[in-house]
Amino acid sequence: MLAGLEAPLAAYRPVLAPDPWEALVTAITAQQVSLQSAFAIRARFVDRFGERGRVAWAFPARKRVARAREEELLALGFSRRKAGYLVGLARSELDPGALAALPDGAVIEAITGVRGLGRWSADWFLARALARPRGWPAGDLGLRRAVSRFYGGGREMSEQEVRAVGERFGAHANVTAHMLLAGARIVG
Repeated sequence: MLAGLEAPLAAYRPVLAPDPWEALVTAITAQQVSLQSAFAIRARFVDRFGERGRVAWAFPARKRVARAREEELLALGFSRRKAGYLVGLARSELDPGALAALPDGAVIEAITGVRGLGRWSADWFLARALARPRGWPAGDLGLRRAVSRFYGGGREMSEQEVRAVGERFGAHANVTAHMLLAGARIVG
């Protein structure tokens, strides 16, 4: 099914998150909203809590977010639940930088042990922050739609079915997920 995408995606390389903390914050902001909404909220978050450099803003430091009040995040467009998740993550014992040294299963366990971060967040973290070859975010709506289109004949596939399709790609699951997402945008 990927053969038709080979030419238009020949030079395609998935973008990686620059920092594990930022990747987890991004996962929280992107949960169950459109990408446009997530980008807008994240931009306001960076503007409010980030540190201004000469030409750009630095992503908000964890310590600064840990001191934030949920009401400050609500004013930026976060839902009450997500504001709680974000402040909770900032105050948690999880060391995002240490996750790279763990095997995939342990990364999933550590991330899903934090309130507000589930399997979808853990799978995206494996794929986008750690570039793990088997990172396959089967719970992602966009990936489910792309896999349904290319492998399900258009029939909406369940997360479990999409996870099973991902198994066939083995150590190429991560790049395949990104190619399917990009391919779905190309073919409409």
